[in-house]
This record gives sequence, structure tokens and C-alpha cells, in this order.
Amino acid sequence: MSYSPRLKDDYSNKIIKDLQGSLDLKNVMQVPSLEKIVISKGVGAAVSDKKLIDHAVEELTLISGQKAIATLSKKDVASFKLRKGTPIGAKVTLRGDRMYEFLDRLITIALPRVRDFQGVKSDGFDGRGNYNLGIKEQIIFPEINIDKVNKISGMDITFVTTTNSDKEAKALLTNLGLPFKK
Repeated sequence: MSYSPRLKDDYSNKIIKDLQGSLDLKNVMQVPSLEKIVISKGVGAAVSDKKLIDHAVEELTLISGQKAIATLSKKDVASFKLRKGTPIGAKVTLRGDRMYEFLDRLITIALPRVRDFQGVKSDGFDGRGNYNLGIKEQIIFPEINIDKVNKISGMDITFVTTTNSDKEAKALLTNLGLPFKK
């Protein structure tokens, strides 16, 4: 028997039926699903110190379980001493089993480690069914060793769904276990 992530099994066996009933959808294929999760991190100080990009890529690789890539600047900005093609951040896109594994670790382990955690804000939807979540400290993930962190920095996590409605996307993420503020 092959391994399947817990959240993926929950989605297949329980959440699809719950969403179809609560959203009043006629067809199972209309039920929204999670398409991908993109974790990105901007490193503004990388213009002067190139090693910061390597640390950011390494941290995102540890957190996600998949190799992260450096993002490059798209244009020159003289006031920031930035040239086109200079690495200024890191990102990783998760799909399939790795996506569900990361989401499970985020919900059950990382978010409860946030100081004074009340839930995630529900105003991070973009109007097209995608949700953006900002995290202020990367040390909430147990994969990160606090002693090896040279600078505490945040990251953005984007949940891309197959729906175009914020209401349906929120219902999906709530059923998957993302704790929204009441």
C-alpha cells in the first residue's frame, strides 16, 4: 500500500461531500480544490550581501521539503542600487502530496507556535479565490534551527484554489483546517 497524506485522504473522503452539500453544488467536479501553495520570501538586503539569498533558499528548502529557487529582479532600480537579473528573493511552489504535507505541518505544528495566536485573518483573499498569508518569523517551523538563523525574517504563503469565489475558497480552507479568526 502506498503512502497518502492525511489531509489528502480527508479531502477525498469527507471534505468533498461536506463542501458539495454546504455550497449547494450539483456536480462533484464543481467542488473547489487546492491547486498549489507558493511560499516566497523577499530578501531586500541581498543587494549588498549575496549569501543572504543562499540562506533564504536553504531555509525554504528545509521548510517545504522541496528545492527552492532564487527569484530575480525584473528591472533596474537606481535608488535601491538594484540591477536587472540580480537575485532578490526565494520561492518554492508545492503541488500534490508535498502540498498537503506542508499544509498539515503548517496547521498542526507551525501556526500554534506563533505567539498570541488567535487565528489567521480572513481578509487575505484576492477576489479570485486565492488566499495570501504572511508569517513574520520563520522560526515557527520546527525544521529551522534557531542557533543557525542569522536573521529573523518573514515569508508569504499563497494558497491557490480552483474556484473564482472567495466564499468557496474560504469554505475549502476552513474545511482543510486553516483556523480563521471568528
